[in-house]
Amino acid sequence: MLRIGVLVSGGGSNLQAIIDKIQNGYIKNAEVVTVVSSKPDAYALERAKKYGINGTCISRKAFNNIDEYDEALIGHFREHSVELIVMAGFLSILGERFNRFYSNRVINIHPSLIPSFCGKGFYGIIPHRQVLESGVKVTGATVHFVELEADTGPIILQKAVYVEEGDTPESLQKRVMEQAEWEILPEAIKLYAEHRLVIEGKRVRIVS
Repeated sequence: MLRIGVLVSGGGSNLQAIIDKIQNGYIKNAEVVTVVSSKPDAYALERAKKYGINGTCISRKAFNNIDEYDEALIGHFREHSVELIVMAGFLSILGERFNRFYSNRVINIHPSLIPSFCGKGFYGIIPHRQVLESGVKVTGATVHFVELEADTGPIILQKAVYVEEGDTPESLQKRVMEQAEWEILPEAIKLYAEHRLVIEGKRVRIVS
């Protein structure tokens, strides 16, 4: 049974998508064992509580430096024997120590088609606003393995979403979540749980 830890900062809609796909049997041999929020009032913690999942806040502000923060997160995930960490709308930065300890065991969902509209500062509504300002016709979401530099790790899955006439950043964000994020994040976890992901340099090969 793959033991999953989920990092969150907000409402937890991607967390809900993961829980739903585990409960309906789409993701087999996996369970979410702990949810860690960077904010104490994140609604994602309420979602965890509803399903009897351990939930806690470990805030970057409580630590003097990134190494101390990394150690606190590592300690928590080790305590819960976590094997895969999923960043599902997590807005804090993870340091070198954390990335080294959990190398190739952390995945992230990003609300654009990497390498476009990504990197430092591109989170929340910002990528969608930039998409509309740029005039591109297609956006989407990406699931990738996490490396030290933001949004640079090997890409696991991507799904495109068309920009529609009259879109606002909010309407586009909602559609990207519903049509892309909530589908490809559970799918990536499923593939990981089935040992079907092979990292070859900057590429991820999906094996049958």
